[in-house]
Amino acid sequence: MSVTDRPAPLIGIPVRLSDGDAPGADERVGEANRVFEEVVALVRAAGAEPVLLHPHSPDAPLEEQLAGCAGFVVPGGGDVDPALYGDDPGHPSLYDVNPAQDRLDAAVLRHALDHRLPLLGICRGMQLLNVLRGGSLHVDMAPTPVTHNPPAGTEWAVHDVALEAGSALAGAFGRGRIAVASGHHQAVDRVGEGLRVTARADDGCVEAVETIQGPDAAWTVGVQWHPEAPVPDEGLRLPLFRTLAARADARRRAEPRP
Repeated sequence: MSVTDRPAPLIGIPVRLSDGDAPGADERVGEANRVFEEVVALVRAAGAEPVLLHPHSPDAPLEEQLAGCAGFVVPGGGDVDPALYGDDPGHPSLYDVNPAQDRLDAAVLRHALDHRLPLLGICRGMQLLNVLRGGSLHVDMAPTPVTHNPPAGTEWAVHDVALEAGSALAGAFGRGRIAVASGHHQAVDRVGEGLRVTARADDGCVEAVETIQGPDAAWTVGVQWHPEAPVPDEGLRLPLFRTLAARADARRRAEPRP
């Protein structure tokens, strides 16, 4: 089989475990589950094959599912448990804190980091990446001139972010400023070890982190916004997924063939 005949790289995506249709479920849970499907569709549109990772699959343990993937996306969802970074787990602003989801997403993030595999963390995925590296979060952001959390009846808040020159983000988008869609009330506070901030909103909010570059560093990017959400410039939806797919494909091709 030639290199060009090889199948698409496999990108692992941990499933969302909270039921948005359960009685009394926060409407944001259903929204997170819906945009999860957009993430899956964009991974496929980028030329990769999505693999849905389940913590208790009857077909294969999680370790085997992870081992078959060349890259990962950890998408958005409910709030990360503040107890993981030493803050108040009973804060009234919290919603859908799900320890099982934290465990699943953390296992995926650790596998990607330990094996230096390409990784994209989105919103909650970026926040948990930061926490796993010893960072912390603002449990509930104070209001700023930039709207990060959409008002009632609005699906997304759209605002600009500035990308650091020379960053992986600037390379993916080919520009230094983009409009993004966001919907979050938490954000990175203390930046985790080995991560650097590569994008900020106009109010200073951390909008992206990346691994500090080095000879053994993988493509590891976390964004606070939702690249899967529609924004006025549709050309901004695919670049991160295409770059992830290309990095995963390059990593797969570099591995010894059986």
